[in-house]
Parts: sequence; C-alpha cells; structure tokens
Amino acid sequence: MKLGLKTTYDERKTMEYRRDVQQKHKETLRVQTETLRVNTILIKEKVKIFQLVDRYAELTIISTVRDRILVEHELLARGRPHEEWREKHLRRELEKIRTDQLYQSSFSWGKSESGSSTAVSGDLGIGKTTMVQKIVYDWATGKIYPHFQFVFSFKFRDLNTIDCRINLRNLILDQYPYFGNVLGELWENPEGLLFIFDGLDEFKDRIDFADNRRNTEPLSMCTDPECWCEVSDIVYSLIQHKMLPGCSVLVTSRPTALNLLEKAEISVWAEILGFVGDERKEYFNRYFEDQTVATAVFKHVEENEILYTMCYNPSYCWILGLSLGPFFTQSDRKQQRVPKTITQLYSYYIYNILKNHGREIQSPRDVLLKLGEMAFTGVSEKKIVFRNGDLIKYNLQSSQFLSGFLMELLERDVSAQSVVYTFPHLTIQEFVAALAQFLTPDPGEIQKFLTKTHNKKARQFEIFLRFVAGLSSSQSAQPMEKILGRSLHQTTRQVIDWVKERFQEEIGNTANAFGNRWHLNTLHYLFETQNIALTRSIFESSKTLRLRGLQLTQVECALLSDGIGFCDTINELDIAFCGM
Repeated sequence: MKLGLKTTYDERKTMEYRRDVQQKHKETLRVQTETLRVNTILIKEKVKIFQLVDRYAELTIISTVRDRILVEHELLARGRPHEEWREKHLRRELEKIRTDQLYQSSFSWGKSESGSSTAVSGDLGIGKTTMVQKIVYDWATGKIYPHFQFVFSFKFRDLNTIDCRINLRNLILDQYPYFGNVLGELWENPEGLLFIFDGLDEFKDRIDFADNRRNTEPLSMCTDPECWCEVSDIVYSLIQHKMLPGCSVLVTSRPTALNLLEKAEISVWAEILGFVGDERKEYFNRYFEDQTVATAVFKHVEENEILYTMCYNPSYCWILGLSLGPFFTQSDRKQQRVPKTITQLYSYYIYNILKNHGREIQSPRDVLLKLGEMAFTGVSEKKIVFRNGDLIKYNLQSSQFLSGFLMELLERDVSAQSVVYTFPHLTIQEFVAALAQFLTPDPGEIQKFLTKTHNKKARQFEIFLRFVAGLSSSQSAQPMEKILGRSLHQTTRQVIDWVKERFQEEIGNTANAFGNRWHLNTLHYLFETQNIALTRSIFESSKTLRLRGLQLTQVECALLSDGIGFCDTINELDIAFCGM
C-alpha cells in the first residue's frame, strides 16, 4: 500500500514538473515570437519592432501544391496571372485553409490530427517563416492545436552550423535547455509533439527519401531520439515516422526544393499563394502610419502593371514601401518621376541607403564594387548566406555602411552563436551584383559576360540580366551617380548593343519566336532600358512581328504594347495560337 501511495506521489510530481516545463516553454516561445522585426535600412533607424498581431497579414494558403512548372521560377513577376489563376481555381477544386487547420483530419486525407507530416511550399519572401512564427505564437498563447503538448521549431539555416553527429535530445536541449530530464517522458507520448523545420531549400545536406537514399549506416540507427546520428537523418526519421512514430512534423520550403519531398511520407501538401486584391492594399495600410501616403503608394503601384505584379509577395511589398514612400512624403521628391520599372525602383532603394549611410565610409563606390562581386558569386552558386570568410575574401569589413546592405543574423552553433550575413532579399542581391558591372573600372568584354550568363540552362541569372539592361537607362542610374559617380559610357554602350542583338536574334527566329521564357526575357530587357530610340530602332527593323504560339501574360502584353507604341512601321502583328 505504501508503495502504491509512493508511486502515485511520484507520478503526480512528474506531472507537475512536466506541466511547469510546458508553461515555461510556452512563455519562452511567446516572448520569442510576439514581436516582428521589420527592416527599415533606408533610414538611420535600421530595425523597427512591432507586435506580431498588429503587423501580421493573413496569407492565402491552398490545400495542394500547383504543378511545379507553374512555380519553378519564383523570381519572375507574375502577379496578375497569379491572381487570375487563384480566382479561377480556388473556388473549384482547391480549398483555402488557415494555419490552424493544417493538422485537422479533413485535410489529412484520412490521417488523424496527429502523426502526420505536412509540407508548406511558397516563393522566396512569400511569408513562410512569418507564418511559422505565427503558428508558434498562437500555440504558445493557447489559440491553436491544444492537442499538441509541446512544439519545437528549428530553422534549417541554424541546423547548417552543426558539423558533427548529434541526437534529438541534444538538438532540443541546445535550443531549450530547461527541458532537462523531462524529455524521456515526452518520448513516451509522441502524439503530443509537433516538430517544425523551416526552410528545407536552405539546408546544406541533401535528404533523399527514396528507399536507397544513400550508402551509409543503416537508418535503424536513427529510430531512437537518444542515439547519435547526422542532422539530416534526424529530420528524415521524424518526417518518415521512423523516430517517435505518432509525432507530427511541419516542413516549409521554396518550390525549388519540393522534389526532395516527392517520396516522403507527406500527408498534407499546401502552398502559400501570398496577397491578392484587397490583401495587398491592406499590407500598405498597415505599413504606412499615414493612410494618405498608403493610398497614394498603392494607387501608383496598382496603375503600374510591372510593379503591381510584385505585390503578391510580402517581401516585394516591403521593398515597394521602402522605395516609393519617400516620393509621397518628401516635398523635394514630388516633382520627380516616380519609378516605373523594377530597375528604377531598386535604384532609389540603393540611393536611399547611400544617402543615409554613404558618409560613413571613404569610398562607397569601391565597397559596392566588392560587395557586388560577392553578390554575383552568390547568384552564380545559388548562395544567399555569407560568412566572415566571404567578407575577408572580398576585402570587406563590417561597418555601419555595409550593414545598410547586409542583414546580420545570429546563427545558433552547437557551442556558441555566430554572425552570418544575407541581403534582405535575393533580388536585392541580384541588383547589387548587376550594379557592380557598371562600377568596374575595366568594362572589358562585358558582352561576352552577358551572353554567358544568358545561357538558357542558367535560369538564376534572369532577374540579374534584367537589372543589367535596366541600369543602362540614365533615369535608373542617375540617382546613384550623385554619390557613386558616373558609370563608363563604354559599359552602357556595350549593354545596349547586347540587348539589341538579343532582341534581333529572337525576332529572327520565326520558327518559334518567343516560344519560351528566354524569348520573353528580351521584352523585359528592352522595357527595363526605357530607351525609346533603341526600342524604335528594334521594332522598325521588321514590318511583320510574329509571336506565334506564345503564352502571353498581361505583363508581356503591356511590354509589347509599349514597344509597338514607339513606332509606326509594323504592318502586321501575328499572334496566332497565342494564349493568356
């Protein structure tokens, strides 16, 4: 009898201890996620902190993932087609879901609420990480998923710093040391656990979910959360329910890494579509405290087909807000032309950084040249995170000026925290890389360089090349020239000649002119130059323009309309078999 009383007492103490740890865990997560850090690097105050609930805008999430062909190149502006696609399909076979429904049985294809793995896909900057933050915050404050006793959230970017074998116990204790010895109790009830892994596309190790995934040690070694193994094996075993069967897992990824999950045991597939319609307007209303400015900025964006296409993505909205806001708030800007192209927009983005931080360094031009070289290497190698070794390699030193371009992030190491650097957005990295081409004192054979990067197999250079073409425009380059000095006329001339050659080359291919994405890019190159003389000379070279079999978006139609509008020599426009 005494033994039974003692056992009951011990069990009660264990339950109380676990409840105390749960409360501490929820409080820790609440504090970590209740605020949203918004980068404002165009002004002296680089970061503003807001309450997450005040700034979080709901995103459209659908309970499937579109054909990968539709999403494989997420940097292409496709806002209008994106919105039309959503309106066409969302009301029929696709169902909109909320974040608190990701683990409801109605979306789990017969699976239970727990014990399933969910994959959420979305473009770069679409809001996957912020969505994860909101999920963790809502769980910690008791708003969603009460059936999960504990939620553990990890970023693949942080996991990249672990270069040795580790077990799930230490992976958790490294981030949440207060769990102590209670983890053994948690392993006994895996149905109450949710593991979140954010950013699969950033993971340095490949996870192969096929049966013959790699010729290494047997996977059975990774079925125990106490056993030591590679981080990739831990992630694999949790997703595949080989470790802690019954637990739930959420993985986020850009579309570029979705193929890694094709053979994984995923119960729910979802995709974040981002903003449409009034959701875009709501973002700008939240972004600007002055609603007059918010209305003026959104009106300008809405009337510009090119800029509007960017607004399905929250990160693009952020860049638009930072760059366009000054035009509607500063009296000395009201008489100037508001940016029309993406290159012009980013030129003013960089100009505002230079204006506020340029005096803090002796030669901004030299620093931007080195930064651009590093940025281009990153674009070439699909690298978005840079370390101190990268800065040393390009003779860059951490400074207030440099931090205007690069965000400093703390990455959790096994034993400490290290600082890494990243551009606020990949397109900013691409713009800085393009800018370096105009800052180099030796333009050399820039046409050969452009032709090489225009290679049809290297699709990561598409936006970079648009920026290079756009920077040949005096209106795009003029704002930055006040601080960086003028670019070489020879460089500008070579870029213009290259754009002309590319366009004439594609026009001359009457068999399948504009038949693929690379053909369409020439329209974008030409538009970004805003060079009326160049446009007129190109379109006047042929009295017949053949665009047979091309799937034109509204953006391409707008670009084509602008081009044709500059000349009156075209007698025939062949758009047979074209679609939208």
